[in-house]
Amino acid sequence: MKFSSELKSATLLKRYKRFLVDLRKDNGDEFTVHCANTGKMTGCADAGFRAYYSTSANAKRKYPHSLEVTEDQQGNLICVNTAMANKVAIEAIEQNLIPELSGYQNIASEVKYGHENSRIDILLSSEDQVDCYVEIKSVTLLETNGQGFFPDAETLRGQKHLRELMHITQSGQRAVLLFIVMHNGIEKVKTAKHIDKKYAQLFTEARHQGVEIYAYKAQVTPQEVSVVEKLSVLDT
Repeated sequence: MKFSSELKSATLLKRYKRFLVDLRKDNGDEFTVHCANTGKMTGCADAGFRAYYSTSANAKRKYPHSLEVTEDQQGNLICVNTAMANKVAIEAIEQNLIPELSGYQNIASEVKYGHENSRIDILLSSEDQVDCYVEIKSVTLLETNGQGFFPDAETLRGQKHLRELMHITQSGQRAVLLFIVMHNGIEKVKTAKHIDKKYAQLFTEARHQGVEIYAYKAQVTPQEVSVVEKLSVLDT
């Protein structure tokens, strides 16, 4: 998935008020960009990181620039725009890069479903198959030795999604939790029991109840983000 506009680079100064990030251009000019990420972004937005931002053509936007990618001290590129995970997943499914989700005729996004007023990220359907509900999660938390974790903060919303997926399996349809790894330094994925114990418990329960769980790594560059390989996913 290519970025909507050419990315330019600057130095990251600080993130604040959740959605705002201050950057400094190489000529010393400082400016503020929008950050489409509600997570803690641990290890993804430290002061001094190289930052890559896009520019919107919408003149009505208060902040015309958006933070898309950062580069940590080890040189790993990280896609911090969480909206890209869904786009990358849909593109990968359309290109048959995720074999477990191939063979469906229709792909729909943001479809209402479930018992807790939810919207599924992707709904796959065909006349000759049961529907497949796919929840996408972006993984960017790297700790040591290539080990990635999800979530990076306690997530009541993520817990709700696991409960919803379990209801889907009980109804006889397919339920899939798909991790898209958006950090070039991550080589394997675990649930972060040390961060959200309840999520980890629900994750294990969901897997036992038949929710399919997959992780695919996306290669991040300043030009595009694209799925390159399947990774293992461990409970804890």
